Amino acid sequence: MNTTRPATSAEEVRLGDPDRFVATLAAPAAARVTLWPLYALNLQLARAPWASAEPLVAEMRLQWWCDSLDDLGAGKSPAHPLLRELAPLVARTPALIAPLAAMAEARRRECWREGFADAAELRSHIEATAGNLMWASALALGAPVAAEPVVRGFGFASGLANWLRAVPALNARGLPPLPDPDEAAISALAATGLAEIAAARRARKVLPRRAAPALFSGWLAPWVLARAQAEPACVAAGQLEPSEFRRRATLLRPVFSGRW
Repeated sequence: MNTTRPATSAEEVRLGDPDRFVATLAAPAAARVTLWPLYALNLQLARAPWASAEPLVAEMRLQWWCDSLDDLGAGKSPAHPLLRELAPLVARTPALIAPLAAMAEARRRECWREGFADAAELRSHIEATAGNLMWASALALGAPVAAEPVVRGFGFASGLANWLRAVPALNARGLPPLPDPDEAAISALAATGLAEIAAARRARKVLPRRAAPALFSGWLAPWVLARAQAEPACVAAGQLEPSEFRRRATLLRPVFSGRW
């Protein structure tokens, strides 16, 4: 396994996932240090299926991460520098391993460029990836189990927004990203995500303030989903990226209010 990577998870996230990195800047310093290794792991898992055009080779790379997370959960000393950053988080919150391992397993279908039979199947995939990442992040920041449905709902919506932004790239890579590319179906899918955001926000009091930064990574989701719902043709055209002005204005919410 090649362990060449930036010196810290913070640098890796800054270079590879700038939206999540910017979101962490709205969080207290202690929360950033907790979130960066989790977001860096997500990057590694997301990249693994595309490490080779040969699905079996890509799955072998992903399997290394699956096995390494199993070892981490078993208390074995990790060799990879990212896993060494994660080890103290897992030692403090052993429940982290379950969502992290599920994130890794969910990426197998991407190795094989498997499409989705229906919207429910796509939702399951996004929940297993983005939903598990957001729940792991919230757990690491001290979220109670009672907050899990709220966090996972918001995580699905955030993941859906990012998935719709990635549709042109996924099509180009040979993975059919949508079960139904019809504009009406896309609009309905986006509406589902917006409904999840609204429901999560109505129940926000179940999530303590200390864990709120775990949800800051969804800062662009409301705007992206609203645009996809109103103008679904933007999805295939790759026109879901907000302007710099819009990005800055949207980020003001978590920066100044601490709310998501």
